[in-house]
Amino acid sequence: MEMNDSARDSWPALMEQAQAGDRPAYTRLLKALVPVIRSQVRRRIADSALTEDVVQDVLLTVHRVRHTYDPAFPFLPWLMAIISARAIDALRRHGRYQQWEIPEETLPEVASQPNTQRAESQQELEGYLNQLPTRQREIVEHVHLREMSLTEAAAHNHLTVAAVKSLLHRALKNLRRFGASHDRS
Repeated sequence: MEMNDSARDSWPALMEQAQAGDRPAYTRLLKALVPVIRSQVRRRIADSALTEDVVQDVLLTVHRVRHTYDPAFPFLPWLMAIISARAIDALRRHGRYQQWEIPEETLPEVASQPNTQRAESQQELEGYLNQLPTRQREIVEHVHLREMSLTEAAAHNHLTVAAVKSLLHRALKNLRRFGASHDRS
């Protein structure tokens, strides 16, 4: 990443001025950040349209959370954390909704199973899920079956993201244990 060290050194002061309401300082900071953000996003995302979406998302996030930056600390790690989070979120969303073409001969056997076998598989899955405590089952259903993000599942269940992660971890551990005991019988 090529950037002028003296310009980079001014970022904490510019952000501090922006936090105090200095619009010209904020404008200078954002103009200086755009090329850095774009180059960092391009390192993670090849799609140019998605890259530009992420750049805009990073700028909006910087604007929204600018009050959290402490000028006593380095600016670049704070910015890089935002860039990384927004890029990962975009890749997850993009991957989740991207349409993939798969040749029919490479489809898994499940697709060619008769409806009765699929119904049995669905019943088996429901049986495993029903063994979980209610909160764990709901989190698994939201995150893995409805493809909610951790943040969405947390908001939906009135929990923190950390609580969702913990419930999900315990649920998956229980499901592995249920599956292992099922395989032995």
